[in-house]
Amino acid sequence: MAETQDRAATIRRGVTRLARRLRAERPADALSGNKASVLSHLYREGPSTPGALAIAEHQQPQSLSRTFNELEAAGLITRCPSERDRRESVLKITAAGSEALTLDMADRDVWLADALGNVTEAEAEILRIAAALMDQLAGCSTTARPALAEQRHT
Repeated sequence: MAETQDRAATIRRGVTRLARRLRAERPADALSGNKASVLSHLYREGPSTPGALAIAEHQQPQSLSRTFNELEAAGLITRCPSERDRRESVLKITAAGSEALTLDMADRDVWLADALGNVTEAEAEILRIAAALMDQLAGCSTTARPALAEQRHT
């Protein structure tokens, strides 16, 4: 158990530090985190209802309402009635949204590509595989085991 917790702490520290550095590489006029998250989701997963998108991004739908409205007003997403349930809307990324997302990620991708020059090809491949696994972990819906939660409160 201690080995698993040590491993988890090491991964968390590395991911947190890299995320902080990538945020620092964002230009001043970059998309907000929520806007980038919504556009990324729609780009990767395709059209989605606001509720399904909020669940996938681990947020409340009402906390994303403003983001959806701003993205729609900027022409980066469209909203249309669902064919399945006309009371529900479906969000889609537009060509302008895809372009805005690509431009938003460009500076960070340049920095990361340059930083990868400091590791071997094998290490870069390990990082690519680890990134895919971390993306998979991010989608997991597990919660802390009760015993672990109990330890935190004692």
